[in-house]
Amino acid sequence: MPIRNWLFLILILTAPLFPQAPVYVVLWFDTEDYIEPAADDAALRLAQDLDQLGVRATFKVVGEKARTLELRNRRDVIRALSRHDIGYHSNYHSIPPAPAVYLRTLGLLEGAAEFERREASGVADLRRLFGVTPSCYGQPGSSWGPQSNLALRRLGIPVYLDEGSQAGVNEQPFWYGGLLYVFKMGQFLVRPNLNDESRLEETLRRFDQASQALAPRGGGVISTYYHPTEFVTTEFWDGVNFSRGANPERADWKRPRLRTPEDSERAYRILRRYVEHAKSRGARFVTARDLLQLYDSTPSPPLDARRVSLHLAGRQTFLVQGRWTYSAADLLLTLLNIAPQYVDGPASRAESTYRSSTISRPGLDRATADAVSYIRRHHRLPAQVWIGSETLSLADFTATLAAADGSIHRGNLECERYISTDPAGSFNWPIHPENFRAPELLELARLQAWTLKPASLR
Repeated sequence: MPIRNWLFLILILTAPLFPQAPVYVVLWFDTEDYIEPAADDAALRLAQDLDQLGVRATFKVVGEKARTLELRNRRDVIRALSRHDIGYHSNYHSIPPAPAVYLRTLGLLEGAAEFERREASGVADLRRLFGVTPSCYGQPGSSWGPQSNLALRRLGIPVYLDEGSQAGVNEQPFWYGGLLYVFKMGQFLVRPNLNDESRLEETLRRFDQASQALAPRGGGVISTYYHPTEFVTTEFWDGVNFSRGANPERADWKRPRLRTPEDSERAYRILRRYVEHAKSRGARFVTARDLLQLYDSTPSPPLDARRVSLHLAGRQTFLVQGRWTYSAADLLLTLLNIAPQYVDGPASRAESTYRSSTISRPGLDRATADAVSYIRRHHRLPAQVWIGSETLSLADFTATLAAADGSIHRGNLECERYISTDPAGSFNWPIHPENFRAPELLELARLQAWTLKPASLR
């Protein structure tokens, strides 16, 4: 046999000995419809079907949905969902005002306090009924706001699991605002169409392609989501009641149209076939709670100060060093000799007023000491750093401190390119008021991009 054929045979025989890049599927259900009782049965059926398949999913439950299950005495649904992972999906979901609507005009701190005021009771009800603190949160529709990150940390919720276009890094999980985000997953968002079984094979091929695309990255996550109500209704419960900011009284709420029993069975069958296919390909189904164990949340080891300075002098964005990642905020703390810790980005944007093209060493030292004091007191980065009665913006200060050559350097906020610039499309949701735009939220999101960095598998 030719040597080339022998080598090929050896590769075939030894292939199972080489570890494959892990593929994790996070399957999540926005469990939200508290108007149509059939949606309760759908959640129960999904939980039980997945039990039979040996798969745990994440059920993100709306606060009002949980209370409605209690009022309807659906303890069977609560018990079934409790065998899976419980996440949080807002207190009332589509009853106005939606989160982005009330957060749009609020700053970082005021918005976080308002989000917590409105949402804490829903989290408490989930904790009371399901016996756990929710593992994750995801916004209703596209009603996202960066202020929620601060509030979610206070509420003990460590993962942001949803889909949207406001922020994303390389179509894989990332750290942002102190939370592990699964968001803007691109090609790694795989979702079979429940209405057309003939298209399932095409979707299964897309799943295989996504799995193969993760191999060069060392593995990663595929995200799949549904709503239990989709399996029993032909239209969304909130679309028929709250479109374009409508706010009818409860007595006037309409129930969505139901699927036929045959249509529902087809939908359940499609999901089952998808799950079976993913398992047959060696993918592992994980929950939001599992993700915290899979992605390293420990502080990255200290970097050489010279390496940090070289990076920050040219651009303010995250840095990847092997399996370790560092946000722009992490790197700035290293430059300031502050122990590794999480700090928020600045609460506002400031422009430099410092007129000179140079700065003395004592002047820069005083400005640095003032920045260190601010960060230690407020646990966030300052918008500006004072030099006498003049200021340097945070980006300009960072570049100047990193260069350390006596000259003033202008910042290059490369981290902000991971945030959407579309204030209309990013919030396009039928429940928002007509022509809703939220440029203020995207601006605040860009300020928090100092905290953004890819997440690394352990």
